[in-house]
Amino acid sequence: MSDILIVDDERDIRELISDILEDEGFATRRAGNSDDAMAAINAEAPALIVLDIWLKDSRMDGIDILKTVKRDNPDVPVVIISGHGNIEIAVAAIKQGAYDFIEKPFNIDQLLVVIRRAMETSRLRRENQSLRRRDVTKSDMIGDSAAFRSLVSQLDKVTKSNGRVMLTGPAGCGKEVAARYIHANSKRASAPFVTVNCAGVEPGRMEEVLFGRETPERGVEPGLLEEAHGGVIYFDEVADMPVGTQSKILRVLVDQQFQRVGGNDKVRVDLRVISSTNRDLQQAIEAGTFREELYHRLNVVPIAVPSLEERREDIPMLAEHFISEMNASQGLPQRSLSEDAQALMQTMVWPGNVRQLKNLVERVLILGDDTGPIQARELPGTHEGGEDENRVVLSGALATLALREAREAFEREYLLTQINRFGGNISRTASFVGMERSALHRKLKSLGVVTSAKSGARVAHVDAEMDAAE
Repeated sequence: MSDILIVDDERDIRELISDILEDEGFATRRAGNSDDAMAAINAEAPALIVLDIWLKDSRMDGIDILKTVKRDNPDVPVVIISGHGNIEIAVAAIKQGAYDFIEKPFNIDQLLVVIRRAMETSRLRRENQSLRRRDVTKSDMIGDSAAFRSLVSQLDKVTKSNGRVMLTGPAGCGKEVAARYIHANSKRASAPFVTVNCAGVEPGRMEEVLFGRETPERGVEPGLLEEAHGGVIYFDEVADMPVGTQSKILRVLVDQQFQRVGGNDKVRVDLRVISSTNRDLQQAIEAGTFREELYHRLNVVPIAVPSLEERREDIPMLAEHFISEMNASQGLPQRSLSEDAQALMQTMVWPGNVRQLKNLVERVLILGDDTGPIQARELPGTHEGGEDENRVVLSGALATLALREAREAFEREYLLTQINRFGGNISRTASFVGMERSALHRKLKSLGVVTSAKSGARVAHVDAEMDAAE
């Protein structure tokens, strides 16, 4: 997309503009009526359109073509030309999204100034799109645990289709990264990925944000749905979308078109929809805060994104990825993770999931000493130096038990933590804790610890019957 399309019903004008622009090094195409113009645009969107307002013997006039271009190719600048010096026409064209207006007979120098400025705008828009797409492809999926591999397997199955996907999972677990992965590996990868933060938009503004608006003062202001045309619209935390907006989104999904706020024209869009939520939408439906019809439209392919605690094996790999990323983007030190730090991170509680891990890594890199591997004592909740470093602090409940009971409670909790840290892998757990595999099995049985499958991995828990008996 690097040429200029010239649309004018007068052959002499078309050829004159084309010759002038080609002498300046621009590539051009020409069209003498609306049908030829639309065919050229649909074959390959140009970098810029020079468009006559009045087109004889055409189904569409210049304003109609302008509206269609702004709907289907909003990033293509359009320069309007007309022999009818009417300021109202100029204002109408600008309000419909035209880049500029030139009156016939035009001054060649003035024409070239406008064309160069419009082409620079086109170049910047293409670069911006390219950077956005590059950012999407950098949203890599990081991990190697069984739960992670199961997730990626499900995502890979939906990348090549247009099916609507509903991603579920706790806050911070990486639902948007999963959505971007689907987009980056789909046929729409070169088109926009637009996020709608349903929880972050004021309910009263949601429809303007989504559908855009038309006003006499400001003309057409496209919304997020138009920006996502041809690509993906991602409804982040869709449960927070206002009920009134839900019914209108439902209509968009059915008709693939809508009206801007304050407008009369139908805007057609081609979208793939991906949604996410950390809430139970069935409960929201029962409470009357979420439309059941919309739920069924969005929940075509449900995919559960595992929490960080379900994929503890991936924590060192994720942490190292964040360290490298922050080194490249912020200049923070490129440090490795010591074995003690890895072990402690894999046993910590992560209510904020991957987002919390990323924040912790950033904090350690900012406050650390910049030298050597990250040590366990640098992580939050640990003590640096002094006698506390080698001292175990007992919880109140543990301190009240007899020695035998306290030892069993500690062993149970310790082994539960280690098994879950290694994704239920008994051999790796036995190696780490320094026991024979058979001895570990006997110890787990005596303590009432069993393993079960969950999210593609094995996790450990206390046998409920034995726990109740105690």
